[in-house]
Amino acid sequence: MPHKHHRAPHISPAYTGRLAMAPVPSLRLPDDAMEPGAAYRFIHDELMLDGSSRLNLATFVTTWMDPEAEKLMAETFDKNMIDKDEYPATAAIEARCVSMVADLFHAEGLSDDDASAACGVSTIGSSEAVMLGGLAMKWRWREKVGKDWKGRTPNLVMGSNVQVVWEKFCRYFDVEPRYLPMENGRYVITPEQVLDAVDEDTIGVVAILGTTYTGELEPIAEICAALDQLSQDKGLDIPVHVDAASGGFVVPFLHPDLEWDFRLPRVVSINVSGHKYGLTYPGIGFVVWRSKEYLPEDLVFRVNYLGGDMPTFTLNFSRPGNQVVGQYYNFLRLGRAGYTQVMQCLSQTARWLGDELRDSEHFELITDGSAIPVVSFRLKGKPGYTEFDVSEGLRSFGWQVPAYTMPEGATDVVVLRVVVREGFSADLARALKEDTITVLGRLDALKPRGAFNDLQPFAH
Repeated sequence: MPHKHHRAPHISPAYTGRLAMAPVPSLRLPDDAMEPGAAYRFIHDELMLDGSSRLNLATFVTTWMDPEAEKLMAETFDKNMIDKDEYPATAAIEARCVSMVADLFHAEGLSDDDASAACGVSTIGSSEAVMLGGLAMKWRWREKVGKDWKGRTPNLVMGSNVQVVWEKFCRYFDVEPRYLPMENGRYVITPEQVLDAVDEDTIGVVAILGTTYTGELEPIAEICAALDQLSQDKGLDIPVHVDAASGGFVVPFLHPDLEWDFRLPRVVSINVSGHKYGLTYPGIGFVVWRSKEYLPEDLVFRVNYLGGDMPTFTLNFSRPGNQVVGQYYNFLRLGRAGYTQVMQCLSQTARWLGDELRDSEHFELITDGSAIPVVSFRLKGKPGYTEFDVSEGLRSFGWQVPAYTMPEGATDVVVLRVVVREGFSADLARALKEDTITVLGRLDALKPRGAFNDLQPFAH
């Protein structure tokens, strides 16, 4: 006898009938419909099993925004960012955001009344932005070497401390990655390493403003100066791309006099994450170029099937406009003064936490939160337990503090890291410090032989 589908009766409250007695299939479509309230409750309750995003100190990604921003973003989920003919106001907001980012990074040829003067685009996040910056460098290298490029292998010089998206870029787009190793006590690249690695087939050098591993700022001005001298001595003109995913919305406000951006003539492109210290929910990022000459025309496509002639040079096509709207809200809401105040507050909290961890006599600080609001640290000596034990102990209090090994050249070094974001208050920092001391007390008493030595997930 064939199965009869029927309309589900109204379920109120949620914890009766179907939800209470019958399991809902998770790997195939259910046979029958479910009332909206019941569907919401079913999914809402399962999501309770996630960790608290506010206590996730592993992630750089924003976990709190103003309610007004949330409302604006909810109102614009349905707008397709790519359809600039149908949604001209959203397109104009994107262009303004790109112009604001380009201005923040001192790009060339900007205009106070023409947003299109800025060369850049919003992206899903820094990962897509990285791909676009890398492609532009590869295409410019091809133009420079001419028709013989097919018989040569382009390479990209970067530290072994880069985010995995750079490895993806090299693999996806047939570029040889030349990783510069770290060493115990040094977790950034040096100008000397860069000079030893580059050659006539180098499409560019990647320098990081706020590394994922420790939050350190690489010596971008010194790297550019070394490459300037190389160009003068040997005629090798190697561009620099700055991966400012973590530090691009911090350094201009905390360290405005530090030259790392387009003030350095050798820097040709910069990517930044709006969903990190841009203070916007994921996913939003930007890539900007010094000027239009650094974005090859071959990478720009033009389509007209959405209603008007539209240039596009993103890897992704359709995406909601709400992330750009949320970023624009932050730019207007905070301005330079507001971003400065937020970053100074976060830095103060991070530096306080770093001082407390150092004073506990259990830890050696690697970064103290003064560059960007990131504190990285490791255990002193051989206490009889590992950083992985400390991380696991903090999870029992709800904190997610990652423990991980450092990259090539320093893989014997294990590090703990705390990312201080908006929403991580001074009170929460005090609670984290107290819980850390409690965990250390327990471990000191038990002296386990590294009960949690297995590598744990490394959060972006």
